[in-house]
Amino acid sequence: MRMLGQNPSREELDAIIEEVDEDGSGTIDFEEFLVMMVQQLKEDQAGKSEEELSECFRVFDKNQDGFIDREEFADILHATGEPVTEEDINELMADADTNKDGKIDFDEFLKMMENVQ
Repeated sequence: MRMLGQNPSREELDAIIEEVDEDGSGTIDFEEFLVMMVQQLKEDQAGKSEEELSECFRVFDKNQDGFIDREEFADILHATGEPVTEEDINELMADADTNKDGKIDFDEFLKMMENVQ
């Protein structure tokens, strides 16, 4: 969380874990972390700097190849908790992938995040 510009106290961290830890394991797995990140991005997108968004991009880019591929993008969408179909994923991916290379680079990610309401 510190990498993402967050510095919660122990109490805040415990509250976050309690809220996000859906399986009750006492830890946050990657899927639960994605849910938290998506919620956080929705809540305070307007105040995010490019550096903070870069850190988010690195988290979403699980294989660290510099792109968010369709599978990684689908993971992000599923983590929102909203019902999402394969058609939805394909449509949103096509909207975000403005250069039509089948993946989302950082510039495309920034443009996409500008539209998050």
